Amino acid sequence: MGESFVEAIGKQFVDESSSLADKFRALFTLKNTGGHKAIDWICKGFEHDSALLKHECAYCLGQMQDEYAIPFLIRVLEDRNQEPMVRHEAGEALGAIGAPEVIDVLTKCLNDEQIEVAETCELALERIKWLQERQTHEKDKISSNPYSSVDPAPPDLNSLNDTVSLRKALLDESLPLFKRYRALFSLRNIGGTKAVVALAEGLRCNSALFRHEIAYVLGQMQHEACVTQLKECLEKNTENPMVRHECAEALGAIAKGECREILEKFAQDKERVVKESCLVALDMHDYQTSDELEYTKTIDNKTKGTVGSE
Repeated sequence: MGESFVEAIGKQFVDESSSLADKFRALFTLKNTGGHKAIDWICKGFEHDSALLKHECAYCLGQMQDEYAIPFLIRVLEDRNQEPMVRHEAGEALGAIGAPEVIDVLTKCLNDEQIEVAETCELALERIKWLQERQTHEKDKISSNPYSSVDPAPPDLNSLNDTVSLRKALLDESLPLFKRYRALFSLRNIGGTKAVVALAEGLRCNSALFRHEIAYVLGQMQHEACVTQLKECLEKNTENPMVRHECAEALGAIAKGECREILEKFAQDKERVVKESCLVALDMHDYQTSDELEYTKTIDNKTKGTVGSE
C-alpha cells in the first residue's frame, strides 16, 4: 500500500465530518499500514478534543513500536493540559517501544500528581529494564502471546500454568504492580473460564490503572463469564472514567448476551469518554456479529491483538 492509500486514510481520519467510529477504523488502518507517514497522520489525532480518540492514538503508536513516534509521545506525556488517560497511554506507549532513551523522561514522571500517570511510568520503566535483562534471565522461555499485542508486562515465567498462584499474585496489593501485571497477562494467556473469573476479581482492586488493564484484557479474551462484572463496573458513576471506558469496549468485543443492551443504555452517559466508548463499542459489537472480514478501514479490534487499554 503506497503513500496515496495512507494519504486517503489519513484524510478520512482527520475529517471533522466523519463519525468517531469511522475515525477509529481509519486509525487502526493507519496503525496496521505502518511507516512514518502513517505515524504523522495518527499524531494529528492529538489535536482532537476527544480524550478517547487521543488515548487510542497513543495506544496505536505504542503497538507500532516505531521509535519515530517517541518525540510525539514525550510531548503528550509531559503536557499537563492533556487528560490523565491520554498521558497514561503515552507513557505506556513509550514503554511498549522500549527504547532506553526514554528512561529519563519516564523517571521524571514517577511522582506525577496523576497517580495513573505515575503508575504507568513505573510499569514502563520496569518493562524497559526487563527488556534489557531478559536475554540473561529468561531468554526464550516466555509463553507466546495468543493476541499478538505489545503488553505493559510479560507473563510470569515462574507460574505460567498455575491459575491458583497467579490469582493470588494478581490480587495481592502488597506486591509490586509490575509483578501483578505479569500475573495478569499469564492468566490471559492461559485462558478459559477459571482464568477469566480470576481476572474479573481484579476489577475490585484499589488501583484504577490496574482495573482498567483488567477490563482491557477481558475484552481481548472475549469470554461471557465476565459480562456481569464488566456491567457492574460500567454502571458505577463513581468509578474512574478510564475504567468505565475500558469496560464498555470490552463488552463491545465480547458481543454476546446482554452486551448490546448494556452499551445502548450508557451510550448517552454524562461522562463523555464513557458515552463515546459505548458508541465505538456498539460499532465493534456490530462487527463481531456481522460477516465483515476486517475491522480495519472499514478497526483492527483490540480483541484481535490491537484494541485499548488500553
